[in-house]
Amino acid sequence: MSTPHYVTLAAGQMRVWRSGSGPDLLVLPGLIEAASVRADRLARALPGWTITAFDLPGTGGSVTSWAQDIAGLARLIADAAGRLGLTGCPLLAFDLAAPLARALPAAGWRPDGLLLADVAAATGWSDRDLRPAPLTPRADGTHLAVLWAHLRDAHILEPSDPGHPAAAGAPLPGPADLDAMLRTAAVAPDRYAALWSLCLDALRGEPGEDGAVRADGPEEIAGRLAPLAAGRRDAAPLPPARPFADPLRVWHDYADTPHGRIHLRRAGRGRPLLAFQSAPGSSAPLLPLLHGLAPGREVIAPDYLGNGESDKPERTVDIGALADDMLALADALGLDSFDLWGTHTGALVALDLTVRHPERVGRAVLEAPVLIPADFSADILDHYFPPLAADRWGLHLLQAWNMRRDMFLFWPWYRQDRAAARAIGVPDAAVLHDWTMGLLASGGHYDRSYRAAFRYDTRAALVRLTRPALVCAGPADMLVEGLAEARTLAPPGTTVMPTPATVWYPGQGAQAVRDTVGCYAAFLDGEPGSANPHPVS
Repeated sequence: MSTPHYVTLAAGQMRVWRSGSGPDLLVLPGLIEAASVRADRLARALPGWTITAFDLPGTGGSVTSWAQDIAGLARLIADAAGRLGLTGCPLLAFDLAAPLARALPAAGWRPDGLLLADVAAATGWSDRDLRPAPLTPRADGTHLAVLWAHLRDAHILEPSDPGHPAAAGAPLPGPADLDAMLRTAAVAPDRYAALWSLCLDALRGEPGEDGAVRADGPEEIAGRLAPLAAGRRDAAPLPPARPFADPLRVWHDYADTPHGRIHLRRAGRGRPLLAFQSAPGSSAPLLPLLHGLAPGREVIAPDYLGNGESDKPERTVDIGALADDMLALADALGLDSFDLWGTHTGALVALDLTVRHPERVGRAVLEAPVLIPADFSADILDHYFPPLAADRWGLHLLQAWNMRRDMFLFWPWYRQDRAAARAIGVPDAAVLHDWTMGLLASGGHYDRSYRAAFRYDTRAALVRLTRPALVCAGPADMLVEGLAEARTLAPPGTTVMPTPATVWYPGQGAQAVRDTVGCYAAFLDGEPGSANPHPVS
């Protein structure tokens, strides 16, 4: 399996996927197959090469300032390649990435050999002026179905005759590979559409002869690359990702642990605070928390293993396992002592870690830990988690969208009746899109950490707290009623109180969010290990 890495530029971060072994081969994967999938496929077809495939600017993990032309996009790629130490190696570009590849020398990065693959298909798209239909997020989620159809048709249909399937070409992708590309393109769907159009227009003005070699199919690509392999050194390890010069700017990173590779969002400097998400998506909804608390500390928000952009090991998951993962993360980052913040599932992970390893934890904020009746937990475990698997026609996309949407409408989301209505309201389509993408990133593993929360004995753990802790919840939180029971369980040194907002929920008032972040900061700024000055309320 390919391994993801980030490289930090002034304009943002680019993500690459590395697979294989041997000398470097830089790959621009094109616009219909995910870089991760392309890297793995090429590593199998081209033994003896280290494949480094880019998420193209504006797609996947390459979250950069947007460039308005091919030259500007090529400068981003050239900058990233240089910082990764990828110099003087061959370049292989697929379909609509050909104009980007040809622009790299002028941008300051010159390959030692340029191979272009699947250019005939891209030329057919150009001749027909094939562009994605509008991909701006819609309230009903159908923009995802439009994108899926666009990607699927680009693989299946004859480029010059869209009424017929192509009888020759690479093997057709399965649902999982199509889903990987959907998620790559849908990080910023409008930018993906713009990138497609820029490359499509540039392809029409491509030079006829510029030293590029066309090579279609793995055997031809391997044959063209063979003469370029002689005398080359094996690829060096990629350098670690770096923070931005502005310490308050959120940056992405990965950490390797014995349990798997964990994706992180990071910001700030100072005493570390590990911030644990709710389930089932990624830590992306915690961005308001990172922005709010980073001025006073370093905030590190991981995606759980099995969720978001982290590895997805096949295993049994419970809260103890998630807490062990987070302790392994702290060890990997060299954190001997740290504070904790967790919400919902994350509150239980923070609670378990604090109870079992109090010597490592200073203070812990536990937002809305799960304290509901046993029969309610059983009902949730029976009905809350339908299977979510990539489907050949993209049917899972609307399932994920409507699950996420209904989570804002009802508690629990599957009880669609008046008594279950929530007052929080549905966020706008762009926000709901981002939340859905987090769910899709977790895929078939989405429910594992989520189920763990409803199996955990929160009550037994709360009474064992020995570190200063703040148990809290905002008024719109569906678990806010648990504060009443938390007051009866909280040991000395624990504060139980409502907060003005749930900062990671959409639609919370700006002042309420600031006041809530202020509550967190005031608590966390207490001397680590000292008695909590706030009584149990």
